[in-house]
Amino acid sequence: MTVGIVGLGLIGGSFAKAYSAAGWEVLGFDRENHILDFAILSGAVSGLLDGESISRCDLVLIALCPEDAVAYLTEMAPYIGTKPVVIDCCGTKRFICSICFPLAKEHGFTFLGGHPMAGTHNSGFKYARPNLYHNAPMVLVPPDFHSIALLNRVKQLLTPAGFGHISITTAEEHDRMIAFTSQMPHLVSNAYIKSPTAGEHKGFSAGSYKDLTRVAWLNPTMWAQLFLENKDYLLYELDGLINQLSCYRQAIDENDSAALIQLLDEGRRRKEEVDGQ
Repeated sequence: MTVGIVGLGLIGGSFAKAYSAAGWEVLGFDRENHILDFAILSGAVSGLLDGESISRCDLVLIALCPEDAVAYLTEMAPYIGTKPVVIDCCGTKRFICSICFPLAKEHGFTFLGGHPMAGTHNSGFKYARPNLYHNAPMVLVPPDFHSIALLNRVKQLLTPAGFGHISITTAEEHDRMIAFTSQMPHLVSNAYIKSPTAGEHKGFSAGSYKDLTRVAWLNPTMWAQLFLENKDYLLYELDGLINQLSCYRQAIDENDSAALIQLLDEGRRRKEEVDGQ
């Protein structure tokens, strides 16, 4: 079995190491030649993924930012052929699926939107690890929700990554949910760390500080693109948070203990409701 991986950063590199460890032939492409060379030297990648080799892959994983993923697939579409299943790994789905579903149909290859729900605050191939996706969720956006054979085939092709759960959804629903579960935490964390007090935290911070600030360490170019592509859903969540925070601020400013207790209890009960005790 052969997998082609486009983009050998944390996401693509971890896929490369996982599939290589499972005994697959791994072909790779990265716009930085030295990264591809290093991946080959490390044994995670066995050769170059190009216009001649892509058509013999069983699976092709595109681990690039959405705009770069679309550009790559547009360029390579005539060479893919009917054998590979192509899955992108972008953080938003409406943009890439709206372009790549018609592109795949025009050129006769199979494309699904995908989003592996795993990562770290580090980026780059040197931080990639073969167990990054073990027990993590994988979200898929198929072109046809009625093709059980395709979904079964894709699940088999993804087995070496070790995902714990695979969800099937629409591009619209994916982007709506991801605005809350992923984009908002990154945005809030990045804004929170800008407090002038942050520079003095050592000796006064523990788990809550670390939890809240972990994802402030992000790739600005990639996340800006994801935020803007999903601005409608992200603004909805952001406006909701601002409204909630203004209520807390008002209660504190007015020394309104009863209102503050109510707000805090509402949040505690909401956490219990959505996540259990």
